[in-house]
Amino acid sequence: MAHTHSSRRSTMWARNVVSVLAFFALALALPSQNCEHKVKETIVPPRGWTIFGSAPPDHLIKLRIGLPQSNFDLLEEHLYAISDPYHDRYGAHLTTKEIHELVAPHPDSVGAVENWLASHGIADNDITRSSAGDWLTVTLPVNLVEKMLDTKYHIWHKNGEYIVRTTSYSLPKNVHDHVELVQPTTMFGTFKKLKSTIHSVSPITSQAESQKSQPFFDSTTGLTVDASCNTTITITCLQQIYNAVGYTPSANVGNSIGIAAYLEDFANRADLQTFFEDQVPAAAAANATFQFISVKDGLDSQDPDQAGAESALDTQFAFGLTFPVASTFFSTGGRPPFIPSVGTPTDTNEPYTDWLDFVLSHPNPPLSISTSYGDEEQTVPESFAKRACSEFAQLGARGVSLMFSSGDGGVGDGDPDPETTECITNDGLNRTQFIPGFPASCPFVTAVGGTILFPEQGVDFSGGGFSNYFERPSYQDAAVQAFLDKLAPGTYSGLFNPNGRAFPDVSAQSDFFRIFIAGQPFHIGGTSASSPAFAGFVALLNDARLRKGLPSLGFLNPLFYSKAAAGFNDITVGNNPGCGTPGFNATEGWDAVTGLGT
Repeated sequence: MAHTHSSRRSTMWARNVVSVLAFFALALALPSQNCEHKVKETIVPPRGWTIFGSAPPDHLIKLRIGLPQSNFDLLEEHLYAISDPYHDRYGAHLTTKEIHELVAPHPDSVGAVENWLASHGIADNDITRSSAGDWLTVTLPVNLVEKMLDTKYHIWHKNGEYIVRTTSYSLPKNVHDHVELVQPTTMFGTFKKLKSTIHSVSPITSQAESQKSQPFFDSTTGLTVDASCNTTITITCLQQIYNAVGYTPSANVGNSIGIAAYLEDFANRADLQTFFEDQVPAAAAANATFQFISVKDGLDSQDPDQAGAESALDTQFAFGLTFPVASTFFSTGGRPPFIPSVGTPTDTNEPYTDWLDFVLSHPNPPLSISTSYGDEEQTVPESFAKRACSEFAQLGARGVSLMFSSGDGGVGDGDPDPETTECITNDGLNRTQFIPGFPASCPFVTAVGGTILFPEQGVDFSGGGFSNYFERPSYQDAAVQAFLDKLAPGTYSGLFNPNGRAFPDVSAQSDFFRIFIAGQPFHIGGTSASSPAFAGFVALLNDARLRKGLPSLGFLNPLFYSKAAAGFNDITVGNNPGCGTPGFNATEGWDAVTGLGT
């Protein structure tokens, strides 16, 4: 195997050299490009990243060029109309064709960018286009990209990771307004997993499971919940806490649920079967499993010793809650490690955009999708965050509900000790500030925070706060302003943006989830547990609607903040410390710990 792998690397290396030489020769044969450039974007490198050295000139970059979406404002109008339960168009989701027509770039932009690429020897068949034509992708050597963008790439280093990036790039003046962004350039975000710790690495013993007290009755909700749910969360616990006992969805109404995973994480099918045997006997009897979709070489080795805890948690609870609804697991290939001393491996694009490319072109994406990955908003360039957010809007317009974990750092780093706080801005001013997370801060997704125990209270790691990139959307104006009005004057002044999009929107249980890894039960927690759990209940709601011939819920937030607000359990206990502060408090109505509630 090692010899075969070496041969493949040699073949790929030879092809890359030929490709680089061809580009170089063609560039020499073309007229010199003396077009005056104008700066498109400049950033301060995020804290912790340092220059390791210059990028090798023949290092290949998969360059993605985002063209302005010509009528996104109209798409946004459509989205809010079809997501407003009081609008006569509620639920009238758009088709893929209709969305593509709204986001397709203007022909002038297409022509200007194609001419610019051609002037550098890039032929039309070298370019890959997104389904709407709003992204152009081409693989090029660093030396050519540096010339095109009038920039200099370096190898950047942080905690054993190496990436090839720049902190500023420019475009010819005649192209400048026809390009929204170019990546990978200034994108240093790593899109990491959002989970806290596995609370027990020892098998949960049957003896411990048998020590149960009498069920607990909550007079506020009128629900009866097993006392064991205060120490271990199971499918039964979630059904009891959220009033879904005895509800069995249909497999025949076109319903679906999906989990998106990254960074080489994959779900083990044998562990899912063990989980079903433990908690969903009907699914075990049916030998139920999920459809696996690999995006850009996403892994599915099924080696039990390599299976991810994140994917185990996501699939076991999301699919356990919704059996027999059609379930899909997306595994998107991650950025391979760049090792400066070993050849010049291709520096792939951020995996998140690869998944978005794929799902936006998918003819029938799952109607409820959960993602437990994200990053600090400030590590993601604002241009990239806003473009990705606009693509979430496209999915919402198609009738897809998107859930994202709100994060596990409270209002920032999750540490109330001011001596160890990491809540420092990346703008070069090194200001102390609460750190919102992305994509939770995007107004077109539903951010899910965390609760614990029963009766429920906000868990201390529940990510919450206010975006510095996105303005507060109108659908949450009243709820969020009521929360801000309750704060004492001057509370956390300068530490957050009171006019920003507020999150989380909702919350769910987020700790002591009983999952199986390599055949053994574990406890695990984080908002990475609450997001797939909430997505499961959204799928159950979709089932109820589809059975009646109604469309799926789609983009949830306008419904949640209006007509459906009364359907939530308001959480009024708890806080989310961080950045040397106690964080925000859970309170009556919306709050920045648990959102509207559970």
